[in-house]
Amino acid sequence: MLDIENTLFVLIDIQERLVTMLNKQEPVVKATSTLVNAASIMNIPTILTEQYPQGLGKTVFDVTSVMDDSTPVIEKTSFSAMQTPEFAEKLKSYGKKNIVIGGIETHICVYQTAIDLIKEGFNVVVAKDACASRSSDCFKTGIQLMKDAGATISNVEVVLFELLKTSKNPYFKAVQALIK
Repeated sequence: MLDIENTLFVLIDIQERLVTMLNKQEPVVKATSTLVNAASIMNIPTILTEQYPQGLGKTVFDVTSVMDDSTPVIEKTSFSAMQTPEFAEKLKSYGKKNIVIGGIETHICVYQTAIDLIKEGFNVVVAKDACASRSSDCFKTGIQLMKDAGATISNVEVVLFELLKTSKNPYFKAVQALIK
């Protein structure tokens, strides 16, 4: 079970040009925005990555507009964020064991990052509805490969309520309002 104190969110490459290539842009952007917003409410650290932003653009406004000012956005050129020293160092500096991951593209950057996180001993939870690929076949393959490697496949709503644990949680109403 996820807990607020030992969880970190990693959101991979929710960038302008990548989002516009998707068949269904709105659901992944909404799910990602919900995670980022909930992270701010519950004080859960979040790291965003951007794959070659000069060519693929910056993180979409719907996500950046709800993120905390202290949220690091780390540029990368490797498909696995863990192959970018700045990302790996930042992630490890938080001292969290559970990593909730989402992003674009599921079968490339999300998959490779998740595999490297698992190899490093992290518990990886994939927020499936916060992931996307240009093709549904590639998306399904990426999800299956992560599951086969030991990641837990979940979704944003399950993740958030698992973190809250109870309707008595002081963050409950604010987080619940994000998914209504």
